Amino acid sequence: MNLSVKANSSRYEKGSIRNAVTFALNSAASNARQRYEHYTGICKKFEKKYKMTSVKFMDQFDAGKLGDEQEFFDWYAAVRGLNLWRERYEILSRVSV
Repeated sequence: MNLSVKANSSRYEKGSIRNAVTFALNSAASNARQRYEHYTGICKKFEKKYKMTSVKFMDQFDAGKLGDEQEFFDWYAAVRGLNLWRERYEILSRVSV
């Protein structure tokens, strides 16, 4: 995949655009990593409490085998957040300029 940046390069010093884009990508990757770690911590607490992995939980939750406790919906949201931010971190941390 190729990315392009449209900017009037004559307005900026050589390397300024690259530096700004690199900074933005690094900041976004760091933010995604922090959010991923946050959701990982939440999932680990639920896994310990209910003595099952988040993968097993999602299988059982999706199959309707668990109750309607609020904690199960919180866990579900945490797993979804974990998956979203893991994917974003993996993508952003592999982009180079």
